[in-house]
Amino acid sequence: MPYVNIRVTREGVTPEQKLQLIEGATDLLTRVLNKDPATTFVIIDEVETDNWGVARENVTTMRQRQVEKKTVR
Repeated sequence: MPYVNIRVTREGVTPEQKLQLIEGATDLLTRVLNKDPATTFVIIDEVETDNWGVARENVTTMRQRQVEKKTVR
């Protein structure tokens, strides 16, 4: 009974995209490990950008800096 947990930042992931992730992860486990799709669980967690850090800063700050860079050009 595989369990897959996908975490993404909460930045407009559509229901259609989530379904594609669920289908893709399920298909991968079915194809590679011969797992039964009926017992394969895929959970998608959406994390606020304030709660996701990379390179010593949160994604909210990083995105703001990227926007400011584009407006300066």
